[in-house]
Amino acid sequence: MSTASVNGIDINYALEGDGPETVVLVNGLADELETWAYQMPALLDAGFRVLSFDNRGIGRADEPAGPYSSGSMAADTKALVDELGITDFHLMGVSMGGMIAQAYALAHQEDLRSLTLACTYAAPGPFCSRMFAMWADIASVQGVPMVMRDVTLWAFTLDFFREREDELAEFETAMRYVNQPVSAYLAQLAVIQNHDTTADLGRITVPTLVIAGEEDILIPTRLSHELHDLVPGSDWATTPGGHGCIWEHPEPFNTRFVDFLNQNRSKS
Repeated sequence: MSTASVNGIDINYALEGDGPETVVLVNGLADELETWAYQMPALLDAGFRVLSFDNRGIGRADEPAGPYSSGSMAADTKALVDELGITDFHLMGVSMGGMIAQAYALAHQEDLRSLTLACTYAAPGPFCSRMFAMWADIASVQGVPMVMRDVTLWAFTLDFFREREDELAEFETAMRYVNQPVSAYLAQLAVIQNHDTTADLGRITVPTLVIAGEEDILIPTRLSHELHDLVPGSDWATTPGGHGCIWEHPEPFNTRFVDFLNQNRSKS
């Protein structure tokens, strides 16, 4: 891993593989770059170079005062790829990362070969807004690990809880020891509370895939489909699992994602 000083902060990143085309991965709320572990082998085996990094406020990145926005965090991403000389790349964001990816595409569409928006929305609406307000209240009183334990209940399907106890226990332990200051968590939480691109997504013309877990109850699948409807010509796909489908069922998720990337490789 390496560190880049960009956009006024230090960002921890990993650049892996030596393929001719690069996939840039943008994390969700409170997720460090290691959360892409289930996607990395599939992307590297497909011949891509892959950039992952810690968003501001998490992991080994700086934690400047918030609140943050999808636009400001897209500016971090832009500064990082420019620093590394990465152009004409495939951008993928999951959950909060999908909101950052939307903001990036709206500001710098010329940089992108393709755009993938996973388990995300154009705007939170009344259901998600109430959930996130509760997370802010819980974090302020009981700390970030308590919130993340609650998130676990929303992220996986009933089958995961019934049939995969060892993996569940591992995930719950990781959530119990999340090391993110409350101030940084609330600064990131503001991104998903205030994100709203509903009036702007019609300007996106880059090839786009919107993909969601079939049983997502945290960001309901219906909200992701509404996002798909707002992006002209975008592809739509669902994959087994819930909001944590990239971990619960990585193989079908990765297959659909890599197929889309291959469809949009350079023809030269």
